[in-house]
Amino acid sequence: MRKTQFNIRTQPGFGFIALFTFFALYLPIAALVVYSFNSAESLSQWGGFSTRWFVSAWDNDAVQSAAIRSLVIALWSAALATVAATMAALATTRTEPYRGLTFKYAVINQPLMVPEIVTAVALLIVFSRIKVWTGYSGLGYLVLAHTAFCIPFAYLPIRARLESMDLTLERAAADLYATPWMAFRRVTLPLLRPGIIAGFMLAFVTSLDDVVITEFVKSGGQDTLPTYMLGQLRRETTPEINAIATVFLALSAVLVMIFFFINKRKQ
Repeated sequence: MRKTQFNIRTQPGFGFIALFTFFALYLPIAALVVYSFNSAESLSQWGGFSTRWFVSAWDNDAVQSAAIRSLVIALWSAALATVAATMAALATTRTEPYRGLTFKYAVINQPLMVPEIVTAVALLIVFSRIKVWTGYSGLGYLVLAHTAFCIPFAYLPIRARLESMDLTLERAAADLYATPWMAFRRVTLPLLRPGIIAGFMLAFVTSLDDVVITEFVKSGGQDTLPTYMLGQLRRETTPEINAIATVFLALSAVLVMIFFFINKRKQ
């Protein structure tokens, strides 16, 4: 008797469930994008097509400073997290399995398993003592906090890339008397580059839209764009918030498209 291969798409109700899931996920996002072009000040009543809220957000000094601050923090955090994640991935994949390796995986991925509010409170306690000892209260704390939180997001795609790589070329480089650094720079790094780019982009987006950790760690006058939006929602809600969120969405889509084309070119 010939066994038929299981195909989820042929199961009863698959099409309905898939469509319902897509509507549930993307219909609120579509409504947000549509109402960001609303000329009225209401979030629920359509007053005609207009780009006034994008212009308003662009001319808003508070939005500009928060956006620049968010980009600076996200770039530094993503870069540091990617470097740390790359070193951790190399240390945990380019070695023979040993006792305690699984524990190291758990430690590296701890921010993914622990509720973000717990991480935020822990960072607040640590940084508050450092602020008292040093007197420094700059953006460095936000960069360090975001870096610590983003490391596992960068680590997972980099580790997955390393585990899928064939070791033959690295061993051949060693047989040809290449030093470990030369083998890494000439062989491992070029093959690992798609994973590093994916890890950097994932860490960048995670840092860019973080609210909880930023809200706990930041000092006065250090609002990022997400915390600024949260503050505006508490006080006064206008379609300007929708416009900012639409720009966030467009930026995320552009990053995904860039990674897709880079990865396609590498293949």
